[in-house]
Amino acid sequence: MSRVGLGQDSHRFSTDPARALVLGGVTLPNQPGLDGHSDADVVLHALCRALEQAIGGDDFSRYADAMCEQGITDSRAYVSVALAHVEAAGYRVNNVGVTIEAKRPKIEPVRTEIQRAIAKLLGIGSADVGVNASSGEGMTAFGRGEGIQALVIVSLERR
Repeated sequence: MSRVGLGQDSHRFSTDPARALVLGGVTLPNQPGLDGHSDADVVLHALCRALEQAIGGDDFSRYADAMCEQGITDSRAYVSVALAHVEAAGYRVNNVGVTIEAKRPKIEPVRTEIQRAIAKLLGIGSADVGVNASSGEGMTAFGRGEGIQALVIVSLERR
């Protein structure tokens, strides 16, 4: 038996020059960061939502907000919680697809690094994580460079 979940997240760019940009658990140097209470990693937030949706779980913000209030702002910790929920439900991650919509930064130079980071977090092979990007032809706020949006789909299978 398998299950599928779809997650989405988006954040606008921060005006704080000290804010780091984190995508898929990877810090991208020399890029403006995203606004948020946590590290604002839209890829990992969308991943958590997809994992929770696939098992019929709660929105990840229920635990991420509480963790953030405790000072836990690294989104990799939120993925650990979502993954524990998946495992408790008797499933494991089969594969993941990630689409990033942004005018900037260019994703291709860091695509493999993001792919590997997500695979490591989930305990799956890099070939089981697909990462691609689109500018949306400038038709949305993300394509115009105002922020970044991520869409993630996951497939789970019974353990």
